[in-house]
Amino acid sequence: PFERVLSCAPPMYDELWTGAKAMYKLEPAVALGGEVIIYAPHLDVVSHVHGKYIYEIGYHILPYFLNDWERFKHIPLGVLAHSTHLRGSGIMGNGIEKPNVRVTLASKIPAEDCARLNLGYLDPAKINLDEWQNREDEGLLYVPKAGEILYRLKK
Repeated sequence: PFERVLSCAPPMYDELWTGAKAMYKLEPAVALGGEVIIYAPHLDVVSHVHGKYIYEIGYHILPYFLNDWERFKHIPLGVLAHSTHLRGSGIMGNGIEKPNVRVTLASKIPAEDCARLNLGYLDPAKINLDEWQNREDEGLLYVPKAGEILYRLKK
């Protein structure tokens, strides 16, 4: 499994709602405690249609919502599903959310919004794509057009 992945969401994903594929199609190839960086310097909106709800609940693992269902049962199920797909898998331990993978967003969505959404933030201008390429043997994976292929580990 890879320790860190730079997952480049193509411009056809014009909101994080669709750009979430850059995370959930790569998570199976990421090490426990690893990180997926969604690199989408063009992206400036979470969701035109569902943004209100996503900002209300943030991005969390499925057990987070199930652990406090009464609080979240008014949220449309598609929004909850989107939240868990982008955040990935994990467990709740002693009431604390423990995701298997860190998710960092490198986009026009500000750092304050990322914190509110329960995502890490990285300034996309500080990412040098060349520094990510051809480093698989170091545990780094560069995916230039993320969201099209579902990644899995070889057995």
